[in-house]
Amino acid sequence: MNPKTCGKQESRIIFSVLYLYAFTSITIRTLMTKTTTLLSATVLAMLGLIAMAFVSVIPSANAETLVDLEDIEAGDLIRGESYSAVYYYGLDGFRYVFPNDKTYFTWYTDFDDVKWISDGDLADIQIGGNVTYKPGIKMIKINSDPTVYVVGAGGEIMGIPSEDLAEELYGSTWNQQIDDVADGFFSNYTMGSELEFASQFSASGETATAHSIDADKGLKLYLTVSIQDNSYSPSELELDAGRAVRFVNDGSNKHTASADDGSWGTGTLNAGENFTRYFDEEGDYDFHCAYHDDMTGTLIVE
Repeated sequence: MNPKTCGKQESRIIFSVLYLYAFTSITIRTLMTKTTTLLSATVLAMLGLIAMAFVSVIPSANAETLVDLEDIEAGDLIRGESYSAVYYYGLDGFRYVFPNDKTYFTWYTDFDDVKWISDGDLADIQIGGNVTYKPGIKMIKINSDPTVYVVGAGGEIMGIPSEDLAEELYGSTWNQQIDDVADGFFSNYTMGSELEFASQFSASGETATAHSIDADKGLKLYLTVSIQDNSYSPSELELDAGRAVRFVNDGSNKHTASADDGSWGTGTLNAGENFTRYFDEEGDYDFHCAYHDDMTGTLIVE
């Protein structure tokens, strides 16, 4: 197949550090699910540059009213004051990056609903990963491989073995409905089985099911552990594997939630600060406060 890249003629977005991402394609969530206590300053700096690469045509900050962080809701599009990078605020409390304009425009037609928040508030929201193409809207390929893929739920991609099958799925203009994805972003997708029949994939059905990025990624509301000045509340919490837990310092002193085995931790949380982490593997996670040894807690992941 000789697919063509389909571009946007209206609002264009400049990407100054697109290929830098190829070296930092691991997402924050992946790092948090491993036995890594702290992210390196290098990775954080690179991810920050990646986010700043998403520059959109939006009015200057003076023309917009800033929204308080507590007024931001799951499903909102957000950005800071200094840079035009736009993020999706997920149900799990993380912000998700649009790698480029093509990805953004499979989900939205304009920037009218983007909410502006202060740079400080934006920095307080952890990055959860990248947004993938909305299922069914476009086919994708990478520059280094001629294989064309359909995009299903959760970023699952399935190869199309022939032009005839591509035409059955997307009509006679199928070769105008393909976008090239940079190799560095391809790792955001999950490889599925190659299609054999057109009946195995319904573009319109996949699109209808993905009514939001939350739904497409299967995001769920985070659970909360409140850190008081002398205890965790609750001190024991049961949860299903794959859920996020937010630790919130509701006390007046500095606190942490630090794994007893040293495998993870929130770092120091000042009063009012929070840290969210996914727990994907079953088991008991015992933790304590690094500043107050008598404060202990347990997460039971089932």
